[in-house]
Amino acid sequence: MRYSDEVSVHGKVALVTGAARGLGRACALALAEAGADIALGLRDVHADQGLVKEIEALGRKALLLQMDVSKMEEIHAAFEKIKEYFKRLDIVVNNAGVAPENLAEKVTEKDFDYTLAVNLKGTFFISQLAGSLMIEQRYGRIINLSSQAGFVALPGESVYCMTKAAIAHLTKCFAAEWGKYNITVNAVAPTFVYTPGTQEYLANEEAKKHVLSKIILGRIGEPKDVANAVLFLASPAASLITGATLLIDGGWTIL
Repeated sequence: MRYSDEVSVHGKVALVTGAARGLGRACALALAEAGADIALGLRDVHADQGLVKEIEALGRKALLLQMDVSKMEEIHAAFEKIKEYFKRLDIVVNNAGVAPENLAEKVTEKDFDYTLAVNLKGTFFISQLAGSLMIEQRYGRIINLSSQAGFVALPGESVYCMTKAAIAHLTKCFAAEWGKYNITVNAVAPTFVYTPGTQEYLANEEAKKHVLSKIILGRIGEPKDVANAVLFLASPAASLITGATLLIDGGWTIL
């Protein structure tokens, strides 16, 4: 086998949450290009923005799923459809996340609860259901989306930072429990990346200048920077890696 073959996920089935745009979309396409069929978890099942056609054009299957990850009934219904359609699940990318911005003294209970429901509760229970299937298969790859915000404090993002730090540790907990079933659980922790979610912030020249002053490599990330790391962790090339959080931060957190 060639070394390059080790980064293939040919014949696998992957679930990507928050797949309609940004990092989720990039991860779904990267996995499809590497040979996986994709279940697309969307907060609005009617808003795939052409992603299904792009995946099918690559010769892979795509399954649209209504999946607001803050709602347990939608998570359970989505998993039933995955089992019915694909009969298996090999890879999960827990990408869905929210980040209501507010100073700590002004955070509302509504925003607090919703951020935890999406970022933590959703990640936990999707991993739980996926883990149950993967235990039966004796194989699985789970990749969670943490953030550099889980390792450094970002003013105005206290609740978001808290959830992303928790995801990094939750990743270790899952990895410790499920390793004996040949399931690896890892996370990626990106810096600022050009996505629809960061577009407004990075359009502010002062904000962009501040971000670039922190990134040692001198550039803001692209979705492919994260998608390539996710593909690696989902592939046989990373088969001896578990419980790790890979910082994709251009060096922000090393100083």
